Amino acid sequence: MSRPAQAKRPTPSATPAEGAWAAKMDRLRRRRKAQNRLRVCDDNELRQRYDEAEQAARRARFVAEANPGDELAERQAADAESARDQALAALDAASEFLTFRALPRPVLEDLISEHPPTEKQAEEGAIFNADTFPATLVAAASVDGMSREEAQELLNGWSAPDANALWDAAWQVQQESRVELGKG
Repeated sequence: MSRPAQAKRPTPSATPAEGAWAAKMDRLRRRRKAQNRLRVCDDNELRQRYDEAEQAARRARFVAEANPGDELAERQAADAESARDQALAALDAASEFLTFRALPRPVLEDLISEHPPTEKQAEEGAIFNADTFPATLVAAASVDGMSREEAQELLNGWSAPDANALWDAAWQVQQESRVELGKG
């Protein structure tokens, strides 16, 4: 009489710790990259109207929170918030938005190395060529598909504060950290 074949033992699955780590690593891989959004609006009146509505809503909310149960204060806060939302909707409708995303570290480092500073810039402590790198970064970080040539056109054609805001939107998102060293 032959012996029945020994049943195969199931291979042990991942330990709870391994499973927890795998799930955590999966979440870390799926994190959305940081983004900055630059509003471009030439209508100063709409921007001012929104700023005033935002301040009024903040003040009204402060009064309502300082006076719990005061129906008038609560209604005024709600009205002010509604006016702020309407002002924002009008501002948004009159605005163009440019969105920039953080690049993976190796990509950013490669872009910087492709635009080394001139000798004079290096003497001043620069890590990249300020004449060539900004348009490259703006284009590379653009979610909207802006080309390097278009980025250079805007950087050259806009006023200094507007060009600086464009550069800052692309550069600052590269510097944004969304992690912190915890205590404990």
